[in-house]
Amino acid sequence: MYNYDEDITTATPHFRLPGWIACAPFEDYLGMQIEEAKDGRAVLSMPFKVKLAQGAGLMHGGAITSLADTAVAMAIKSILPEGSDFVTVDLQLKFFAAVREGSVRAVARAIPQDERKIHGEAEIFNGDTKVAEFKAFFIVKRRGAE
Repeated sequence: MYNYDEDITTATPHFRLPGWIACAPFEDYLGMQIEEAKDGRAVLSMPFKVKLAQGAGLMHGGAITSLADTAVAMAIKSILPEGSDFVTVDLQLKFFAAVREGSVRAVARAIPQDERKIHGEAEIFNGDTKVAEFKAFFIVKRRGAE
């Protein structure tokens, strides 16, 4: 179990991901589950919890954005060599409906542009209702670069 209250600015990480495609502590804290990640596609889910709600009792947009970004990252990991470093450099999320209960599911895909540039897309659902669309751009670190 992770100590979520530890100050990471002074602490050395005391964890290691259980695998290349696995949830990091923040994703685990949000309750994300990886349902599938292969061939440039990933499906992740996350339950609605009160601690993920904003003031009106709806799932916070930041939680939904985190799910979408993580789903695309898992899709990317499914096509890159293990240990590759990459980052989100641009993202856009368009909301269509609010989430009040149940769980959300992100269906993502990675679209490589070249060896260092990857576009990602995800659709986020609450049951059968599409609640958001996500688009992002990722850069893969050059091999051997510091």
